[in-house]
Amino acid sequence: MDYLIELAASPAAWAALVTLIAMEVVLGIDNLLFISILTNKLPEDIRPRARRIGIGLALIMRLGLLSTVAFIVQLTEPVLTVFGQAFSWRDIILIAGGLFLVWKATKEIHHNMAPPEEQHAMEGGSLKIGFGAAIVQILILDLVFSVDSIITAVGMTEHIPIMVIAVVFAVLTMLLAAGPLANFINRNPSIVMLALGFLLLIGTTLIAEGFGAHVPKGYIYAAMAFSAAIEGLNMLQRKRSVG
Repeated sequence: MDYLIELAASPAAWAALVTLIAMEVVLGIDNLLFISILTNKLPEDIRPRARRIGIGLALIMRLGLLSTVAFIVQLTEPVLTVFGQAFSWRDIILIAGGLFLVWKATKEIHHNMAPPEEQHAMEGGSLKIGFGAAIVQILILDLVFSVDSIITAVGMTEHIPIMVIAVVFAVLTMLLAAGPLANFINRNPSIVMLALGFLLLIGTTLIAEGFGAHVPKGYIYAAMAFSAAIEGLNMLQRKRSVG
């Protein structure tokens, strides 16, 4: 109890909390984009439940990883060397997750670019994956983003309560934003393609990080924000032209 009181009275702890919350919310955008796009492939009546379960699993996974901080730190230790390149478990997880994300985004882009009759045939098959398959795919990406999120948190502060508060706040923000974001993407076909492009970019970045090439997150999110702003202007122009 004294530890928590001392922590609450520390300006440095509050600064770390605010910084970490901002970082976790930004990192959660990747996770949220994937969940929104994937759940929009499901029948409309079960989409909200799939989003809640997916985000709930993300929270459980992050809190579970926080309870094993010592194990998380070990994930950055090299366990495999290939052609002189050392890989840790974190690297392997990021590469696998990045490949999965690139595959999924490429498949969805192909679906969106296909002729209408081919799209209809694909949609018939895509709905057959069902609710359970969607949750499994969300779970896979939850694991990847959770590992990256918690390792980032561990690198920014040593105080577990601060990490827990930041993670819970970020996941609650995801929960509140999930419905509006998914509905917005679903209503605007051009946004779907833009979001899939973001997932391709994120997947490629994860692969690069896994191979040891550090890509500053600020550049990635700045590019995404710029692209989203341009698409916003395009949408405004189309709306005025129709009006």
